[in-house]
Amino acid sequence: MKTIYLDNNATTKVAEEVFEEIKPFFCEHYGNPSSMHTFGGQIGHKIREAREKVAELLGCEPSEIVFTSGGTESDNTAIKAVLSAAPAKRKVITTRVEHPAVLTVCRELENHGYSVVELSVDKQGQLDISELEENLDDDTALVTIMYANNETGVIFPIERIAELVKSRGIVFHTDAVQAVGKIPLNLSGSHIDLLSLSGHKLHGPKGAGALYVKKGTRISPFILGGHQEAGRRAGTENVPGIIGLGKACELAAKNIEQENQRVKYLRDKLESAILETCPDSMLNGDKNNRLPNTTNISFEYIEGEAILLMLDKFGICASSGSACTSGSLEPSHVLRAMGVPFTAAHGSIRFSLSRYNTEEEVDYTTQKTPEIINKLRKLSPFVGK
Repeated sequence: MKTIYLDNNATTKVAEEVFEEIKPFFCEHYGNPSSMHTFGGQIGHKIREAREKVAELLGCEPSEIVFTSGGTESDNTAIKAVLSAAPAKRKVITTRVEHPAVLTVCRELENHGYSVVELSVDKQGQLDISELEENLDDDTALVTIMYANNETGVIFPIERIAELVKSRGIVFHTDAVQAVGKIPLNLSGSHIDLLSLSGHKLHGPKGAGALYVKKGTRISPFILGGHQEAGRRAGTENVPGIIGLGKACELAAKNIEQENQRVKYLRDKLESAILETCPDSMLNGDKNNRLPNTTNISFEYIEGEAILLMLDKFGICASSGSACTSGSLEPSHVLRAMGVPFTAAHGSIRFSLSRYNTEEEVDYTTQKTPEIINKLRKLSPFVGK
């Protein structure tokens, strides 16, 4: 049975070009880039090239890129490094719909005497900027708000938010793990101070990510040890991962138009067909301001886990929410924050596409999904009550 992979917000296929790029750095060019000899020095050159490719995708300077192990480390580093550099300030502002890599850290800070404000969202999953403005004060050390939501794909007005935050002299961080490579970004002239990204969300390898640190932003190193990353992140570099991330960013820059046209077309076709053929289904999130590859649909009176299991029998991979929380039986914290009815939140499915998906795969999925929903509805004790 062919696998139809529609869970690209959880992770993506490593592009063949990326795989070919990194293979030599396991068994042939395995030197330590910090070594003085030529064998290691040539590795350092490849890391510099990768840094340039990441910077080019983001529209920033290579010196502003710090390589990490992925989005979670980048988020943790951004938050804790800023707070460490400004110990007198004890307030952090975030949102109720952040990824656990941000939200869990912020909630843990409350156990250490920090005041944490979680901004609300409306039924479309959008923020009320005035609520943010009301909570900015002289005690605020950091505002951390995601660029695009991993479950609904909703895009926040980050540049507007960053400008507001910076006008108050406050550091601003955005978790852009889902946005990088899917929508155009240009950090040149931006008010964003820190931005997180992860390689495996844009067809790069797992275990490699980056943190953009705007020149002049004060942070304290999160991981201490050697001199790597200009003293900002110690530890011998993950050479294959970094080189793979660089290549993935290079490919993303070339394919950004395809992402916003062909992938969006497939997403819209999938979404429209499911909503039309499945009664009591609803789209979650802002239909217009969202990532081109993501749709989140709720099916009332059915458990999302049951839908996923039946989709899986047909070789279709999707998700009931964030990959980091899919083991929980609780409805999505994002959908709860949006006020999605309980009967619908429990039956939410996220389909997230990539440039490797085909129209045939979408057609197959739109054929099987109504069959699955109809079968589960017949088994549900809640339908009609």
